[in-house]
Amino acid sequence: MPAGEGDGRGACRRAFRVALALAFAAGLGACASTTPSALYGLNAPRSVQGAAARSSRQILVPQPSALQALDTVNIAVVDTGPIYTYFPRAAWSDTLPKVVQAKIIETLENTGRLRGVGRPGEGLLIDYQLQTDLRAFELRIDGQDRAYVEIAARLLNDRTGRAQASRVFSAQVPSRGVNVDQAVEAMNAAVDQVLSEMAAWVLRQV
Repeated sequence: MPAGEGDGRGACRRAFRVALALAFAAGLGACASTTPSALYGLNAPRSVQGAAARSSRQILVPQPSALQALDTVNIAVVDTGPIYTYFPRAAWSDTLPKVVQAKIIETLENTGRLRGVGRPGEGLLIDYQLQTDLRAFELRIDGQDRAYVEIAARLLNDRTGRAQASRVFSAQVPSRGVNVDQAVEAMNAAVDQVLSEMAAWVLRQV
């Protein structure tokens, strides 16, 4: 690494943290009441490696659970601690659990291997529920700038009420920088890995 490059990157990270801290100090309530200048979505994987043969099963995907720090439209940045702050003037297109729920459903539908996938209240005669918990979904700036996504999943047999299987899926992807576009780009890459692995796992179980 050229002399001074590491110091320069460290200075950028420190400046970014200060900016986020100032925005946070101004009050998240004030940020939430201000219309964001940009709304961000997530992409769903178009294909899933290792998917099983077509199944006649139908799967219900409830909204993921999440702690308050992630149950929001705000795009999270996590420093050592972990300490949560958020990108100012930027937001997800809906609360993060709803965005992730939509992308789980879309990923499973994209496989073309299931008879039906849907949300509660859509009238499916379901065989399984895919219950999920958002454990992490953020840009981490605690030394190496990277997106980190972690989702715990439990597949419940809806006819017996018993858990069929459970697993934690996670991925981290280096971010090209610390602005919101670069952060969301890295988060999309990380969630693509997580949802692809989750969909292949679901298809093997049903």
